[in-house]
Amino acid sequence: MKKISCVLACMLFLFSNVLLAQNKYIGAAKCKMCHNSKGKQYDIWSASKHAKALENLKGDAALKIGKAKGIASPSTDAKCLKCHSTAASIDASLNGVITKEEGVSCEGCHGPGSNYKAPIVMKNKEDAIKKGLIIPNEKLCVKCHNSESPTFKSFDYKIYVAKIAHNNPK
Repeated sequence: MKKISCVLACMLFLFSNVLLAQNKYIGAAKCKMCHNSKGKQYDIWSASKHAKALENLKGDAALKIGKAKGIASPSTDAKCLKCHSTAASIDASLNGVITKEEGVSCEGCHGPGSNYKAPIVMKNKEDAIKKGLIIPNEKLCVKCHNSESPTFKSFDYKIYVAKIAHNNPK
């Protein structure tokens, strides 16, 4: 009996890891379905610089910076897109429906949502994390907010995380 329990436990562990590995990006519209009825998280994101990050690469200022860096089209160059578009910076095999135009989408900070999007999972933070939800921290943010960016001035995590706060109401 112990041997069967061990085998089942191992199989369950392997199966759960396979599911987690197949977590796909679902797009901000799917997040909006729940995250705008309480707390307006979607509205806060959609009004943010993150949501408009790709658009930021299309203006005259971006073209000027790009030209100085030898980049003809910042809105299509991988060096720029890696931080300005979640869809453009991910493994294409994980892309469900996320688009480049979403800029830095919900899933750019919280990870691909297909395995944790269900309300029953999201009601329990630990379950959601087990299924792939990322709780962003400073280490994640500085992957883009760093001196590699040609417009970088400084980054104080506490100040900037407060500016984008979009917590669930209690």
